[in-house]
Amino acid sequence: MLLARHGRPTRLWGHDGAHLAALERDRCNRRHLPEAPFPDTLTLAPELTSALCEVHDIVLAVPFKGLRSLAQMLAALRPRALRVALACKGIEAGTHKLGHEVLAETLGDGVPTAVISGPSFAREVVAGLPTAVTVASSDAGFATDLVCRLHHGTFRAYTSTDVIGVELGGAVKNVLAIAAGVSDGLAFGANARAALISRGLAEMLRLGLAVGGLRETFMGLAGLGDLVLSCCDDQSRNRRLGLMLGRGTPLPKALMAIGQVVEGVYTAREVQALATVHRIDMPISEQVVRLLDGTSRPSEAVETLLAREPRHESE
Repeated sequence: MLLARHGRPTRLWGHDGAHLAALERDRCNRRHLPEAPFPDTLTLAPELTSALCEVHDIVLAVPFKGLRSLAQMLAALRPRALRVALACKGIEAGTHKLGHEVLAETLGDGVPTAVISGPSFAREVVAGLPTAVTVASSDAGFATDLVCRLHHGTFRAYTSTDVIGVELGGAVKNVLAIAAGVSDGLAFGANARAALISRGLAEMLRLGLAVGGLRETFMGLAGLGDLVLSCCDDQSRNRRLGLMLGRGTPLPKALMAIGQVVEGVYTAREVQALATVHRIDMPISEQVVRLLDGTSRPSEAVETLLAREPRHESE
């Protein structure tokens, strides 16, 4: 929607043919964004092959667990001069790989890639409300091109070379947003939420620096900015899940009520696995995993965190 509104001919493809047909018929997404009609420059492509015809730049905005399979489909089609930007956040289950690593394995090292991340709820973007994101890539030309296409009116985009930091910040914040939702679901108040955000940022920093991210990235839009957004506003699916868990709703019922992918559910275990590999202490993330696994109740998770021994704040 954003690219098309800026006068760029844009094609939209998805795996659900019936849904694409409905989008074409209604010229809007009645399921999630009924108030936002499609610009004339946005066309629907029923087949991936036709979507890629004479297209050189692709934005992948799929649930993270579907990234590898989609990248493999792209690799099989091999469009020429392909450049790929990721607008999905997560860590691959089992491999603990970030998105750019998945793309390198499937598409090859020669394909320029970028990551778009930051505090940006879809409804506010299409409503034209002020929004700022980070575009990270090791390919300066690709990053600049993306920023030029995205940066317009109320939407601002900034460049970065820290792909790892931008990706990891977007993944970890989803886990921490579940924790913040649980705290609010238990009616623990604003003090507890602020403490969770602050200590969660410390966890993000410890892990992020260990895997090669930069401190300034985690203190910017893709780190602190996205963390605050997801922890404090109910547009966040991860926060809504935490709210329901804190109020006693079973996980399957909560996920069914939300009706969309809640990335933090899949990412939590991978964050904890990475923390174990790098010997990083991440107590909030650990309790989220225990809560999702059913080995701890919300009140027990909080009690465990509160019972930790005093230590220096930098630890």
